[in-house]
Amino acid sequence: MKIFIDTADIKEIKEALSMGVLDGVTTNPSLVSKTGKTFEACVKEILEVVSGPVSVEVVATDHDGMVAEARSFAAWADNVVVKVPIIREGLKAIKTLSSEGIRVNVTLCFSPLQALLAAKAGASYISPFVGRLDDVSHDGMELVQQIIDIYGNYAFDTEVLVASVRHPLHVVTAALMGADVCTVPFKVIDQLLKHPLTDNGLKAFLADWEKVKKG
Repeated sequence: MKIFIDTADIKEIKEALSMGVLDGVTTNPSLVSKTGKTFEACVKEILEVVSGPVSVEVVATDHDGMVAEARSFAAWADNVVVKVPIIREGLKAIKTLSSEGIRVNVTLCFSPLQALLAAKAGASYISPFVGRLDDVSHDGMELVQQIIDIYGNYAFDTEVLVASVRHPLHVVTAALMGADVCTVPFKVIDQLLKHPLTDNGLKAFLADWEKVKKG
């Protein structure tokens, strides 16, 4: 399973890259707004250091506006993936953009039927938002399994990108289900490493080393 980081913070991206586990980046206007940088400057800074897919979200809600923004973003680098919401005009944009060779990450997916339509329209990625479903008492990971099953039935090429991840359990469940990608905040990437037995074991080894290193 590929791991993307869900952030626009260049420091977090560089740290995740240094760990050797990062395959790509997902951003959105809310994440960019936290950086204090302009949208274009922030995204281009990310593109300078990341060779994997970088998802950049449109803000238009009509077909022509989405397509115009997407074409502009795609011209910034070959690894740009354009995020488009799963609405009627979004489906039209997905069809247009995919026919032009521009990869699309379909965002704000909350149902298996939305995922089915996105795949039929030519999406490269579908992003089910599991954490937001959990927030309203629905099982977000159940949606992921439904999408994986449907895509498997019909051999769609669209990759399942698990988004709105809140904790490590989302990540391990996604991996067990066979999701293609999981995009996670830096905090969760850091949590994937942690286990009390690892910490306790290392502490014990180092304590024993202090006893023998001068022997």
